Amino acid sequence: MNYITMLKGKLHRVRVTALELDYEGSCAIDSGLLKSSQILPHEQIHIYNINNGERFITYAIEAPQGSGTISLNGAAARLAAKGDLLIIASFAQVPEDDAASYQPLVTYVDEDNQPITH
Repeated sequence: MNYITMLKGKLHRVRVTALELDYEGSCAIDSGLLKSSQILPHEQIHIYNINNGERFITYAIEAPQGSGTISLNGAAARLAAKGDLLIIASFAQVPEDDAASYQPLVTYVDEDNQPITH
């Protein structure tokens, strides 16, 4: 069986709320946002910084639900500034036969990183 890498979940235009250089690494994300985009704690994520064009890979960790937290930790903290807008994406391997009908979960947020209907 052949598989295709497809977008699984996306947080669209979330705002960086914290930078923690003295940390092991990762990106802390409001657990409600993780759930709404089906991104799991410790799952690999791709981050695209809309403000400066940086693109990098790290992993997700949970921040308190409803907090709106998007914290870049460790080396990733050098790739953004507080207030920068990010796209955070996760991917999945999908059987080629299912790819045409596959739909990712995309979460849009307001200026406080709270989910909105779109």
